[in-house]
Amino acid sequence: MDAPRGTELATPRSIKTTERSGANMDVPRGREVARRRLIKRIVWISIAVLAIGGATIALARLKPAAPSVDMSGQYPGSVKRGPMERQVRGLGRLTPKDIHWIANTKDARVAEIVRRPSLVPVKANDVILVLADPDLSLDAEKAEWTLKQEESNLDSLKVKLESDKLDQRSTLATLESQYTQAKLTADRDLELTRLNLKSDLESKLSVDSAKQFENRVALQKERLQIGDESIKAQIESQKVVVESARAAYDVKRQQVEQLKVRAGIDGLLQEVNVEEGQRVPAGTTLAKVADPAKLKAVLQIAETQMKDVRVGMDATVDTRNGIIPGRVIRIDPAALNGTVGVDVELMGPLPQGSRAELSVDGVIELERLADVVYMDRPVSGEPGSTIGIFKIDPDGKGATRVNVKLGRASVNTIEVLDGLKVGDRVILSDMSQYDAYPRIRLN
Repeated sequence: MDAPRGTELATPRSIKTTERSGANMDVPRGREVARRRLIKRIVWISIAVLAIGGATIALARLKPAAPSVDMSGQYPGSVKRGPMERQVRGLGRLTPKDIHWIANTKDARVAEIVRRPSLVPVKANDVILVLADPDLSLDAEKAEWTLKQEESNLDSLKVKLESDKLDQRSTLATLESQYTQAKLTADRDLELTRLNLKSDLESKLSVDSAKQFENRVALQKERLQIGDESIKAQIESQKVVVESARAAYDVKRQQVEQLKVRAGIDGLLQEVNVEEGQRVPAGTTLAKVADPAKLKAVLQIAETQMKDVRVGMDATVDTRNGIIPGRVIRIDPAALNGTVGVDVELMGPLPQGSRAELSVDGVIELERLADVVYMDRPVSGEPGSTIGIFKIDPDGKGATRVNVKLGRASVNTIEVLDGLKVGDRVILSDMSQYDAYPRIRLN
């Protein structure tokens, strides 16, 4: 069939030429498409990276959501204004005011334990222990025999001196008799001489003889007087020896008597620190006796609360059976294990059942503040510190953490210096687990 006019028939050669030309035009077009796709991919990746980074930063800047807290498990309190009593509290025990420690004075052995610690009272003269020391007993016997010998010597000396004194008196009596006879003879001879019946020489001899006897009587009297003084001196000297022997014996006897260890005071035997057969050196504490009617309280106060405690302050002691008023009478000079011992004298009668070593609770009155802003003491927070505490919203549905400056403290209350006002309600419980949150929701 003939082709229409004006139209050329495509020959196989022309078809090949056209196909080659179209292929050459598709090469640059495919490259352009690939480049555009790469650019688009880079743009999308960049957008994704920026979006992820922005979201991360935004999430990092987000504040944590307020946690929910069950208010029924918390302890709320309110800020008040008015008088406040400052007190410090400490646990302690009742101890005797009068304690008698019994110690031995010489090395000995425990022969018998007569009494053991109990609630049965003992008298001052009751025997608690019996000690044994054979050497001491032997020394006591020797001292006793020495005393008896010296007393015998004293008696013998008195007899001898009295006998000598009697001999001297006998001699004096003889001389006085002779003097009397000589005096009478002299008087007679003088009278006879006056009557010319006797010679003058014989009268003079009689008078001279009487004079000699008179002098001898005077000398014998003087000797007797000196003898009395000598006798007294010798007796006193021997008495000194006797008293010295008696003192030595008394010491030994007392040491033997002390082998029977006695209570010493009326009270309760609280401790016996030895056993039968035990050898105890001198100075060893054997037992402890205390007067149960005279007790004091020894309170252990935290050393951080001791700066204002003074001797003479009023106190109260709770024995669980009653409350006793008291007064601080002594403060330990050093702290032990973080506490300081404070002795409180009990000013009232002891409740029934009170005894030594009974656990007690004591409160010491420091001062009375007339008008301060205060609240119940929170779980944490020392006097003079600044703490974070949750203040409850007026509607009670939430709480905000605020910084509160604390002042002086008591046992159950503490002064508020800044951060809260009268009427504010706060949570006093331990909220340390919510330290990272500025607010909490209350259920």
